[in-house]
Amino acid sequence: MGSLQDTITLHNGVKMPCVGFGVFKVKDGEEVVNSVKTALENGYRSIDTAAIYGNEEGVGRAIAESNVPREELFITTKVWNANHGYESTLSAFDISMEKLGIDYLDLYLIHWPLPSKGKYIETWKALEKLYKDGRVRAIGVSNFKIHHLEEIIEKCEIIPMVNQVEYHPRFNQRELHHFCKMHGIQLEAWSPLMQGGLLEEPILVDIAKKHNKSTAQIIIRWDIQTGVVTIPKSVKPHRIAENADVFDFELSQEDMEKINALNQDHRMFADPDNFDKV
Repeated sequence: MGSLQDTITLHNGVKMPCVGFGVFKVKDGEEVVNSVKTALENGYRSIDTAAIYGNEEGVGRAIAESNVPREELFITTKVWNANHGYESTLSAFDISMEKLGIDYLDLYLIHWPLPSKGKYIETWKALEKLYKDGRVRAIGVSNFKIHHLEEIIEKCEIIPMVNQVEYHPRFNQRELHHFCKMHGIQLEAWSPLMQGGLLEEPILVDIAKKHNKSTAQIIIRWDIQTGVVTIPKSVKPHRIAENADVFDFELSQEDMEKINALNQDHRMFADPDNFDKV
């Protein structure tokens, strides 16, 4: 049935773990260090952070103090909105790398398209340079809609390898998922558990009882079976372990259809077309 070391292959041949560990809103210092160490001890190999999270140093410290060889890890961070633009992005990358304390990055993402600035094409070209220079193994975007992706495909050399977006049973982004599949872009889910908002959903609770699993495990398994990379987060050791325990069962077609039917096209967080925070 697989394990946390299971990977998907991006369109450039790089292998990316199907399940990762997110550190959004995890405090820098002991909290993030301990959380990442616990995740690594439980078999996670993909760690997802971002410049704006303010915890890259703690993530780097956890990596350095772990016994996991660097080549077994898949580390992601993101360039924040304030650093859009070619030179600004290159400088922001250097700062992130210094904080993380690593020699190369596995995946670098543009965090938001930031439409009011109109610079995400420049920003993407900086990511292309980092990729061509061998400093990043893969490049991608986050929170990009179809029209943003179309512009990159039209104006730039490299098609994004990943698009990390809000994705959960209430917002399964069918059209975007289809577009990404058509162009070889791997969809990745942030907030897959809707910040806990789906844990009492009766249909998910019933499916969880049938499989003797938690509702969180059902959602993570649904992500895996829909071909979406997922990065659940928690600071609680038992939850970190539980979220990893999703490889000893399989959802039936009926289960999948019931979960798919929960979609309401309900975006819980910001719309990328209107999000201009810097």
